[in-house]
Amino acid sequence: MTQYVPAESLHRLVKQAIDSGAAESIAEAEALFQGFRLTVEFRPDEPSDPISQATLLTLVALGRRVFLGGVSVSGALETSLTAPLPLGCTLAEAVRSLGGRVEDGAPGAPVVVVGPRGVRREGFCIRTAAAGWRGGIAPLHASQTPEAGPANPLAGMLAAALAVNEAFLHVSAVEAAGRRIVGLSLWRPGADVDWLPTDSQEPPLTYLPSQLWLIGLGHLGQAYLWGLGLLPYRSPAEVSLVLQDIDTITPSTESTSILTDAAMVGQKKTRAMAAWAERRGFQTSIQERFFDAGFSRQPGEPAIALCGLDNAAGRRALDQVGFDMIVEAGLGRGHRDYRTMRLHTLPGARPTAEMWKAAGAVESLEDRPAYTKLLTDGDLDRCGMTLLAGKAVGAPFVGAVAATLALSEVLRLLHGGPVHRLIDLDLLGVDHRLASPHGDAFRRLNPGFTAAA
Repeated sequence: MTQYVPAESLHRLVKQAIDSGAAESIAEAEALFQGFRLTVEFRPDEPSDPISQATLLTLVALGRRVFLGGVSVSGALETSLTAPLPLGCTLAEAVRSLGGRVEDGAPGAPVVVVGPRGVRREGFCIRTAAAGWRGGIAPLHASQTPEAGPANPLAGMLAAALAVNEAFLHVSAVEAAGRRIVGLSLWRPGADVDWLPTDSQEPPLTYLPSQLWLIGLGHLGQAYLWGLGLLPYRSPAEVSLVLQDIDTITPSTESTSILTDAAMVGQKKTRAMAAWAERRGFQTSIQERFFDAGFSRQPGEPAIALCGLDNAAGRRALDQVGFDMIVEAGLGRGHRDYRTMRLHTLPGARPTAEMWKAAGAVESLEDRPAYTKLLTDGDLDRCGMTLLAGKAVGAPFVGAVAATLALSEVLRLLHGGPVHRLIDLDLLGVDHRLASPHGDAFRRLNPGFTAAA
């Protein structure tokens, strides 16, 4: 059996605890996270609603990567699975296949309800809220609810990711967690848009992307695939995906990447993700090479790329290989900024080689107690400690929010809506986000589409 060094095996959110100094050793940080549990109650008015099911399944898939003590799910789980994911026949089967437990929640655990407004409870208890292209969260007893709109399952994915973020803030002792109403519109993501009222501009999902190139299949790339899997394709076999990555799945991959499980460790990311996409009914081809300026997109290959690279070198080549449109998302890497995201739609006014001239500065962490202990105990040498310290902190709910925004750029293009040059968002202050329109650069682009069910 392959032995993985801490840099390849350490949970990327557990790393936040040692980088911030909240835990003085890896063992202490892991024990802290093993004590975190999450309770999910599934009781929507219509349990077979695909948006409610998308919310539930995303909650479980994200939650079990954050709350390592387990995710307990109760409610209408014998309902037939209507969300179009390859997870079994009933919701109970889907919950178990995603790593959740079908049981009542543990006393004192934070509670997330997928359902309507309820009475105030003691402790942390919020509900998800999704309607139209809008998703968010509110305290269970709050009267504010998003008004109806044309169904978009990405709104459920967004609501679930915001809920897991809020619950994690709660167990991290953030006092305001669970007391606020947080959400946004994927049709109009600007901060000046109220996500609660009906938006007459939101279209029904009619056209869905049929050709996409995914660059990077880790945290972001798998979130893109999950979101695509939730979309209501009438004929999934008409979808053609190019999946590009060079990496092998390691134990740490599972902590941030929504489609990875422990059984995949040691497999190439391209092949594991192609297998999942094909179970969903999509057609795939794979590219196992570095992404750089040394190759060109060929005629007939996908014109739109979704980029999930975490390095500046790859990003510098994005506008040099012949894609007509690239949606690129970058996430914060440090223990202070890992909840931040910045999305670009390219080509833009500036060349990508100029946008990412050099890698950003990395905070020195080697004086933190956990790293000092690894060195003094002989568990790592200086080189191994430096390698571990340089790994990014990551939380799967951050990538899930970014993926809903990135996929919505493509969906808006297909429905005649605005494309954004830049979206900047911090999950600590969603209301203070920035969304800057791109203009008409992509109005004549036909990237390939197929019908929604």
